[in-house]
Amino acid sequence: MTTTSAGIAFLALLVLALAAVHVPLGDYMYRVYSAEKDNRVERVIYRLIGADPRSEQNWGAYARSVLAFSAISILFLFVFQLVQGRLPLHLKDPATPMTPALAWNTAISFVTNTNWQAYSGESTQGHLVQMAGLAVQNFVSAAVGMAVAVALVRGFARRHATELGNFWVDLVRGTLRILLPIAVVAAIILIAGGAIQNFHLHDQVVDTLAGAQQTITGGPVASQEAIKELGTNGGGFYNANSAHPFENPTTWTNWIEVFLLLVISFSLPRTFGRMVESRKQGYAIAAVMAVLALISVSLMLRFQLQAHGTVPTAVGSAMEGVEQRFGVADSAVFADATTLTSTGAVDSFHDSYTSLGGMMTLFNMQFGEVAPGGTGSGLYGMLILAVITVFVAGLMVGRTPEYLGKKITPREIKLAASYFLVTPLLVLTGTAIAMAMPGQR
Repeated sequence: MTTTSAGIAFLALLVLALAAVHVPLGDYMYRVYSAEKDNRVERVIYRLIGADPRSEQNWGAYARSVLAFSAISILFLFVFQLVQGRLPLHLKDPATPMTPALAWNTAISFVTNTNWQAYSGESTQGHLVQMAGLAVQNFVSAAVGMAVAVALVRGFARRHATELGNFWVDLVRGTLRILLPIAVVAAIILIAGGAIQNFHLHDQVVDTLAGAQQTITGGPVASQEAIKELGTNGGGFYNANSAHPFENPTTWTNWIEVFLLLVISFSLPRTFGRMVESRKQGYAIAAVMAVLALISVSLMLRFQLQAHGTVPTAVGSAMEGVEQRFGVADSAVFADATTLTSTGAVDSFHDSYTSLGGMMTLFNMQFGEVAPGGTGSGLYGMLILAVITVFVAGLMVGRTPEYLGKKITPREIKLAASYFLVTPLLVLTGTAIAMAMPGQR
């Protein structure tokens, strides 16, 4: 089988699998967020945090709950990292000292589902912080994104009520009923494929191709890898991320990880269709996501397979920065999926891609997280685009703009526009400040 045909088979199987789970997973998530009963574990959690699961919140209370939970999470993770040297399962001689600045950066990064890392995970963070700090945020930050998306959908679905649900209920259910079960199964599959899951700190000895032995930090890798991809987080246990053989050992574990990246985001439109009682609307959003994603991945494959990059022509494709066990095509699909979902996980070095292949990764990151976007963020990003589209179309034909029976007024358009303006405003302002500071340029 040639590299091209292997890549096509990899992509075709991925498309079929996502299509197969679209309806059952989407329907299941609809039942989770619409259920009236709570299980025993959920009731215990509600009592511990003082939440009333039967009391719904308006948009202001819902937003305040999201912000309060995020603020508390940032402070907890910040302190947790600073005191990890006094806790069990810590690294005795971390390569990178955990300074307050680095801890603050990391806490904000993981709580916001950004997962940008300014350190090597295996040589900086102890196992307890990896499990009880970073991995927990991998779950709840994804659950927050899903909760916000569901709250927005309820706003479209409900005709007169001002309540959008209960954030604490949505958070707990999304974590316990959706993310946790899938992540457990995925972790078991990754372990079966060769990903490690242990509490070794410095005694994981491997034989290199040169015949020498190398000591590599072990740890609870498979469990963190599963939710890293499922929650579109991206922060790796190892500095090499999903290119590391302990995180992503084989071609089929690589396929599993790409599937995890996309599965929830591509299934949420079905949940949306069920909640607004218009399955056609859900299919329309899913179709737009799929078409945009297929165009992107097709271009990525063409650019990577048809060019040779900086390696000798005899290789046949752009192999620089690519793991040999994955190959160019599978790595290109992974790169496209991780940038389309704003995950950040990598199984190859994107900076070594061809000029046009690298352009596609940058284009995907700036596309707005809608094809299919991150966990939850892809759906609400697409809905905001739908609101703007309906408004413009209504103006063109001279009709009052409506979407799902709700009138779209200039107020809604201003709010929708602010969604797209906040990110570039923050990026450009921060860049300008950094460039203006002496010694930072």
